[in-house]
Amino acid sequence: MNESGKYTIANIPGDGIGNEVIPQGQRVLEYLAELSEGKFEFEFTSFPWGSDYYAEHGLMMAEDGLEQLKAFDAIYFGAVGWENVPDHVSLWGLRLAITQNFDQWANIRPVHFYSGVKSALNYHDLESLDWVLIRENSEGEYSGFGGRNFTGRGPGKEIAVQSSVFTEEGCERIIRHAFEVARTRTRKKVTSATKSNAQQYGMVLWDEVFDRVSKEYPDVETERWLVDALAARFVQRPDTLEVVVGSNLIIDILSDLGSALAGSLGIAASANLNPEGRFPSMFEPVHGSAPDIAGKGVSNPIGAISSAVLMLEHFGLTEEAALAHRAIEQAVSDGNVTADLGGTLDTTQVTDAILANIAALQPALAKA
Repeated sequence: MNESGKYTIANIPGDGIGNEVIPQGQRVLEYLAELSEGKFEFEFTSFPWGSDYYAEHGLMMAEDGLEQLKAFDAIYFGAVGWENVPDHVSLWGLRLAITQNFDQWANIRPVHFYSGVKSALNYHDLESLDWVLIRENSEGEYSGFGGRNFTGRGPGKEIAVQSSVFTEEGCERIIRHAFEVARTRTRKKVTSATKSNAQQYGMVLWDEVFDRVSKEYPDVETERWLVDALAARFVQRPDTLEVVVGSNLIIDILSDLGSALAGSLGIAASANLNPEGRFPSMFEPVHGSAPDIAGKGVSNPIGAISSAVLMLEHFGLTEEAALAHRAIEQAVSDGNVTADLGGTLDTTQVTDAILANIAALQPALAKA
């Protein structure tokens, strides 16, 4: 925990529904700070970066944006992507510019199955499922190495080269992080998602590092699965999963699958961590900018609020994180949710319900 008890947060709502859900997460954080009676406080600074900023300035963020962000304790990010900017420009110009330059190499994506949410899974004990997907967030398939050329040859003759980069250091640090996370859980198990039968260089290196590191954790059950078979296992044998670790692209896909199986991408949270603390870490919902519902007031704030919970855990405010998580669970169980989860509430009303639950649960937590 910060010795001063004051945490500075850079808010980057970004595009679309990011502008609707980040203020709701801020409401929850501010309320928890109020309840702490001076134990801690948050100071928020908002930045207008995103596709609208690009339309005016030709950049997704200010030229010195990274320098500005370095001073903060954490970054609270909404979403990126809009029709006026090509997706690869908006992503590389803002989100990936932050995660790569700040070496936020550990992307944590919990998949929580809430009571009362209809799941696409036909499994008898959904509430027992509670996965953590851990994504290598700095290299792999999203390294940005490559280029396009030969346009002078004429139509249909251009070539594009996109190279994945796997380093032993990058593989080891994320795999080791997954084992450390597994040790904190009741069931200690790590599943490695790979595709080394086809990716005979990068992912064979990944497998070799996984096997080597696993020997240092004899108390943790381990297994390696090819990603195509593992995707089927998410559906057919969900009870066999606990902590799943994989490359940038693999976990990007599997985490969306996991959240969809749990009921909605609207509940998916994530943390982009620089575990060494050399740079601020960034917390964001996974759902994206959702242009189809942006501006209608119906976006689900749970993904953003759950990302704020991960921020609390990162700051060592574990009791407050647990309280907020229980308040979210209660809201979902009571049916106080948006339409994507079968409810009728709007974005603000869902947050109101969560805040009311925090108020109701807080005295009970203090007595426990």
